[in-house]
Amino acid sequence: MIRIEDREMSPKHTTKLKENPFTKRREPLGFMLWLAVAGSSLLFTSIFVIFLVRTHRETGHLIALPDMFWLSTLVILFSSITLHEANLAFTNERFLHYRVFLGATLLLGFMFILLQAGGWMEMINTGIFSGINTSEGFIYLLTGLHLLHILVGVGYLIYLFRKAVRNRTYVDSFVYSVNPPNRLRIKLFTRYWHFTGALWLVVFVFLILLY
Repeated sequence: MIRIEDREMSPKHTTKLKENPFTKRREPLGFMLWLAVAGSSLLFTSIFVIFLVRTHRETGHLIALPDMFWLSTLVILFSSITLHEANLAFTNERFLHYRVFLGATLLLGFMFILLQAGGWMEMINTGIFSGINTSEGFIYLLTGLHLLHILVGVGYLIYLFRKAVRNRTYVDSFVYSVNPPNRLRIKLFTRYWHFTGALWLVVFVFLILLY
């Protein structure tokens, strides 16, 4: 009896090893997204450094930023808010709100593209393309690369919005929402869109400080 009680009182020994945060299994799509975010961040950081090194003697020739860029900054901030609300609505099974906020995000995405194009047209009309120098070239490079990220995001927003409209009834929307891959796609896309918004803010503040 004493031995049995001793065994029951003694702490359990487990052979389960502690999970190493560096070697634990990760969600492949999420890991790929983080790699893409890290790669884009490294790319833009390299451009910033090269820009500072090559244009420190050209500060007298730096141009004023188009007004359209200021408006597009507000638009991208609002789009992050609407997509966040869409994500919350999807998680809480408020599917009508999800469609409304997702559509609003898509509309704001198109507005951002148009405002960026308007900013480029404003620079073209002022004759910036004629005799372009290093500082002006980097404006097109930075805004063009960021616009490429936005175009990818808007393309995927169109896909998500079509899915949301197609699953209009509550039953179809519920079946779509409880599917783990669908939840994962929306979650990862929300992260990607927030990254593009933060990336534009960094680019915009960087250009403001220099121009």
